[in-house]
Amino acid sequence: MATTNDLKNGTVLKIDGQLWTVIEFQHVKPGKGGAFVRTKLKNVLSGKVVDRTFNAGLKIETANVDKRDMQYLYKDGTDFVFMDTDNYDQIHISEVTVGDVANFLLENQNAMVATNEGVPLYVELPPSVILEVTYTEPGLQGDRSSAGTKPATLETGYEIQVPLFLESNTKVKVDTRDGSYLGRVND
Repeated sequence: MATTNDLKNGTVLKIDGQLWTVIEFQHVKPGKGGAFVRTKLKNVLSGKVVDRTFNAGLKIETANVDKRDMQYLYKDGTDFVFMDTDNYDQIHISEVTVGDVANFLLENQNAMVATNEGVPLYVELPPSVILEVTYTEPGLQGDRSSAGTKPATLETGYEIQVPLFLESNTKVKVDTRDGSYLGRVND
């Protein structure tokens, strides 16, 4: 248990049986009446964002979220198998929990796995990853980066938009938050 005075960004709260992460908070002390805390909360499982106001000093339940660095091993049916890099324990995480991260996940890649009481909540990758383009239409002579984009398939099977001059078997940097092309990577 904690009070609203202990809130910080990233704190995970347990409200009505669900886990919510504090995205931002603000202590407000109006000239009239009692102080309160205005927060923006994100549901850990669904990603839904809501605004919520608490009275100052109110006791709230915090959840213990354990974030561990794990290595992705392989896909087993609809589950993804991760290994804890400290004790070599393997856990199966469902496709629903992994979500869009699967678009950028390669075997033997490290990822941050957050759990609460042994239940996986979400998988987090670094802000950008380097992946190889396995297929894209050939570029034409004179194509420049400002001319437009074309679809390209990455080694994970995910499709992104890349500049016209890019060719197959080129390594590119991709933003894991929105899947956008960030640049070409030279070996």
